[in-house]
Amino acid sequence: MKVAIITGAGSGIGKYTSIALLKKGFNVVLCGRSAAKLEQTVMDAGPTAASALVIPTDITQVGEVQALFAKVKSEFGRLDLLFNNAGTNIPGVLLEEVTIEQWNQVIATNLTGSFLCTQEAFNLMKAQQPQGGRIINNGSISAHSPRPNSAPYTCLLYTSPSPRDRG
Repeated sequence: MKVAIITGAGSGIGKYTSIALLKKGFNVVLCGRSAAKLEQTVMDAGPTAASALVIPTDITQVGEVQALFAKVKSEFGRLDLLFNNAGTNIPGVLLEEVTIEQWNQVIATNLTGSFLCTQEAFNLMKAQQPQGGRIINNGSISAHSPRPNSAPYTCLLYTSPSPRDRG
């Protein structure tokens, strides 16, 4: 049986991807910060919920990510799919109003968390027999159409035309 880890499995795309994979026969490890939301995903999975394993994890923390993958290795012995889906944003504010704490939280979750999970997945997928697996990094439409006042999320700066350019 195939094994998948879904980050951000407590809501949105992560939740519905988890349920879809459970229906396809995967063992699915649901990862996220909110145990209650992860448990709700399991309840919403209906009869396939028996193949779900909830592991609350803050992917910005190296030790928690290492513990997540160690648990997957001990429980299943392998990993076939990592879906890096967890993400966060801040309320829309002008670039000059973004605090360093807000910036760091978005970068830690959206970039560093995905990196940490990918690194651990590589280690597990290289060590298993047969080797390999799939890693999917979920992105946002904001990569193509940046959202105004969302610099940490899109990592792009949005500026409106100056008054002299408007006229």
